[in-house]
Amino acid sequence: MKDKEGNFGCSLQELRSLMELRREESCAMIKEKYGDVNGLCSLLGTSPVNGLDGTVEDINRRQEDYGQNILPLQKAKTFLQLVWKALNDVTLIILQVAAIISLALSFYSPPSADRQHCGKAAGGVVEDSEAEAGWIEGAAILLSVVCVVLVTAFNDWSKEKQFRGLQSRIDQEQKFTVVRAGHVIQILVSEIVVGDIAQVKYGDLLPTDGVLIQGNDLKIDESSLTGESDHVKKSVDKDPMLLSGTHVMEGSGKMLVTAVGVNSQTGIIFALLAAGEEDDSDDAGEEHDKQKKEQVDNKGQNDDDVVMDMQPLNEDGQPKKKKNQSTKTKSVLQLKLNKLTMQIGKAGLLMSSLTVLILITRFLIDTFWVQGVPWSSDCVPIYVQFLVKFLIIGVTVLVVAVPEGLPLAVTISLAYSVKKMMKDNNLVRHLDACETMGNATAICSDKTGTLTMNRMTVVQAFITGRYYKGLPRLKDIPASAIDLLTTGIGVNCAYTSKILAPEKECGLPSQIGNKTECALLGFSLKLDRDYQAIRDKIPEESLFKVYTFNSERKSMSTVLYNPDGSYRMFSKGASEILLLKCCMILASSGEAIPFRTRKREEIMKQVIEPMASQGLRTICLAYKDFPAADGEPNWEDEEDILSNLTCIAVVGIEDPVRPEVPEAIRKCQQAGITVRMVTGDNISTARAIACKCGILNPGEDFLCMDGKEFNRLIRNSQGEIEQGLIDKIWPNLRVLARSSPTDKYNLVKGIIDSTVLKKRQVVAVTGDGTNDGPALKKADVGFAMGIAGTDVAKEASDIILTDDNFSSIVQAVKWGRNVYDSISKFLQFQLTVNVVAVIVAFTGACITQMLWVNLIMDTFASLALATEQPTDALLLRKPYGRDKPLISHTMMKNIVGHAIYQLTVIFTLIYHGEILLNIASGRNAPLHAPPSVHYTIVFNTFVLMQIFNEINARKIHGERNVFEGIFKNTIFCVILLGTLLAQILIVQVGAHPSAVWL
Repeated sequence: MKDKEGNFGCSLQELRSLMELRREESCAMIKEKYGDVNGLCSLLGTSPVNGLDGTVEDINRRQEDYGQNILPLQKAKTFLQLVWKALNDVTLIILQVAAIISLALSFYSPPSADRQHCGKAAGGVVEDSEAEAGWIEGAAILLSVVCVVLVTAFNDWSKEKQFRGLQSRIDQEQKFTVVRAGHVIQILVSEIVVGDIAQVKYGDLLPTDGVLIQGNDLKIDESSLTGESDHVKKSVDKDPMLLSGTHVMEGSGKMLVTAVGVNSQTGIIFALLAAGEEDDSDDAGEEHDKQKKEQVDNKGQNDDDVVMDMQPLNEDGQPKKKKNQSTKTKSVLQLKLNKLTMQIGKAGLLMSSLTVLILITRFLIDTFWVQGVPWSSDCVPIYVQFLVKFLIIGVTVLVVAVPEGLPLAVTISLAYSVKKMMKDNNLVRHLDACETMGNATAICSDKTGTLTMNRMTVVQAFITGRYYKGLPRLKDIPASAIDLLTTGIGVNCAYTSKILAPEKECGLPSQIGNKTECALLGFSLKLDRDYQAIRDKIPEESLFKVYTFNSERKSMSTVLYNPDGSYRMFSKGASEILLLKCCMILASSGEAIPFRTRKREEIMKQVIEPMASQGLRTICLAYKDFPAADGEPNWEDEEDILSNLTCIAVVGIEDPVRPEVPEAIRKCQQAGITVRMVTGDNISTARAIACKCGILNPGEDFLCMDGKEFNRLIRNSQGEIEQGLIDKIWPNLRVLARSSPTDKYNLVKGIIDSTVLKKRQVVAVTGDGTNDGPALKKADVGFAMGIAGTDVAKEASDIILTDDNFSSIVQAVKWGRNVYDSISKFLQFQLTVNVVAVIVAFTGACITQMLWVNLIMDTFASLALATEQPTDALLLRKPYGRDKPLISHTMMKNIVGHAIYQLTVIFTLIYHGEILLNIASGRNAPLHAPPSVHYTIVFNTFVLMQIFNEINARKIHGERNVFEGIFKNTIFCVILLGTLLAQILIVQVGAHPSAVWL
């Protein structure tokens, strides 16, 4: 309701105050101020049934008065901040200090000092112009530092930009269901406004605060805000407050949106944390930024999700510390790279220290012992210049030894792969998951929608005592049975599930919502009964009670209240479970007759098992009447309520296997990856689908079992799970049917924790339900379904399959292995360069040139080798595993072989080049000697060998043809030619004094 000026009846502050209340207090406040929720709807100018009218003017006015449903993004670091961060690297700081000292001393020449009296090494300056150009050496080092810093900062900036783009994409794809102008539509979460009527259902992550209007067995996980793990039951008369950032664990309902964006409970906490960050000291702020960046970078969450990792509040409103936060172990590649980097770093530090010590010792012995030069204070600046030169040589050896391009190569490879994987329907939320997937040894996959097309249709039915292997004709079924069947389907399927007309002519109808329910709705339409007409007659608001589907019930039931005071309940669920609760069944006349045990067993063997053996999902439809004379039942006693049912029908629903899945599974098996199916379907259906997919093949002795048997076999006599018992099952287990999310979690944990095999298993898991969250978190890589997956499952995942297709997982394996191989290629190349460069630098030759080589080889080679496209050949080998060294025997042979060849050539040129080429020797040049042709040839030869070695490094598995596919990688070709061109310019232009450092 608005006044004449268009203002709403509730202020922003009033709604914020209301949402701070809980349970009975909130009910009392709503009753006192508004009468009921309908009164609040009236004040906000909305209808609890039809929602907002949805006009642009009304939406804009609500956004002006109550705000938009957007949380401010964390402020990104500027490029200058990233430059400063890069400059704080210890190695670069040492280089900067050495370069500045070198620059200062190059401009200083003591007037009283006679250089010839300070030793032979101090002389040799033949031209003043060459002495004046001595500053170039220090400037060259500074230039190298600047280049490294800029490259590092740009890389960090690009990575930050990419993650924000990923966040933006997730935000743009997240939609929520609301009612506007009487129509149920999906809109972007950011477009929700105060006054909207939102439909909430199992698996939703609530994007706003709201007040419950109508609920069906609604239970909410509020642990993200309160820290309490128990699910909170919500109802209109006891606890109607729904808070943003909380998860719907069971049930469904409608809520009136009362707070959005920064005014919601999530937004208020977000603002408090932001304010606290501004008040912190610089050090604390840096630590907080680091933690927040880890949350955004590692989680890739959207705005609403950011709050999920924040500290929850206790009852006093103070932050509550989280206990035992689970963090995944580092990826296979991370562990190996960390170990290798430490080893290289220690070796480089040792070589650097030895280099400086040997150079100083040699200088002291040569100057004061061999030459007999007396100590003179006038020569101190000259000696300091030598000391700085030795220090620069030592630091250069360290810089050359440590492959600082390695992190760059890893980041470039991962970022490149992540971008390309988006085109293969893999939305990567955690960067390391991309590489980990390449080492996967096991995949636990859902069936519906992942292995199958998730386009379900009823193809067989058992009704009124007759088994139809096709769809029954309308005239074959009594009218009373048709009415019961179609009414039950119409009201006992979620009202959000529906079938829309084909978008294209001759196309298939669109299935919106739960696909099993859509199959039943389609069955109703084929019986010439419009389910929408039934829903119009019995709107969702008139449903008396709904027992929503969950993993424990394996069924859904809806209770209708009749005008005569009686109740009728319609149920649907797993056939073998629901049939056990039936005591009556419809006969051929449409009348209910007793359902004996013998008849039940007959239906199980002659109807359900044949359907399941064909891969059909079997659903039982039933009903139950509660006479008015018996009084109102105890609706909380589910066991009593869901008993003595009357069976209406059993239907067989077909969900065809995706045509590309059998080939994808064959590729996985060829690649050494074991595929297991974990499904909620019965064991016969699961086995049939597994055979069609190729998970089970004729002649193989693998296990298929249901969740009940699995639980019995993995527990000891005290009912506790034992790893040893799991180890007896999982290696041969291929199908786990009728499994609960807990069964899936126990299986995944058991495989990961197992030591029965030599190699630790790397497990990938797919999931779509809210309760799949623990298994997705526990897995090394969790895949959530982008279409059928709930928000909770997506939040717990590492990668989102945007097409819910198993073949996309195979693409993820391929890209993951490609990342691993790309890093290995770079390592083979880089370590060859490092071994040669360190040994050459150890001799004191080509020092500053080595910095140029290090910069070019590290930066550009990492870009060239990290952007190779994956090939199907990657799936022809087994996973590397966690224990296999990062540098294989083949790679080691390549590194050592190339290093020996290059060192032979380099030292031949250094010590015999003047004889072979008939040129002046450049060895033992004084401090400020001009560049020589001798060392220019050495430098040029070294760089050219690295350029050609870059081509060799493209193959790391002993392949003969290193040129194979080289022209498919445009980036590699461009960088190779660019490096060659730059080297030509350096050598040619380097003849000028301004480039004497070359």
